[in-house]
Amino acid sequence: MKSKINVFFASAVLSMSATGFAIAAIDAPAGAQNTGTVTATTRLTAGEVRKVDLEQSKLTIKHEALENLDMPGMTMVFKVLDARLLKDLKQGDKILFRAEKGEAGITVVALEQAK
Repeated sequence: MKSKINVFFASAVLSMSATGFAIAAIDAPAGAQNTGTVTATTRLTAGEVRKVDLEQSKLTIKHEALENLDMPGMTMVFKVLDARLLKDLKQGDKILFRAEKGEAGITVVALEQAK
């Protein structure tokens, strides 16, 4: 019984701590498939910003393999779910991000500066 309680509390702590480092896409556009919330099971991909296009809400990233999309590392242009994620980015920044495939194509749904 004691081990079941410990597992429950460990799970609760892990799920709560995951939200602490998440950058969520708040007020996502209509039809968006993902809220941008990073969870404990979400793997972020390392990348380097090559270009930021604020007007079009696009980001060019040289990235490692995107495991969730079965895509090798390369440089490509991504749409960004929430343009506010681009606000403090500049060319050369090291980032961790999550991209998802949806109706609008492959879109960055979560993003944080690499430490």
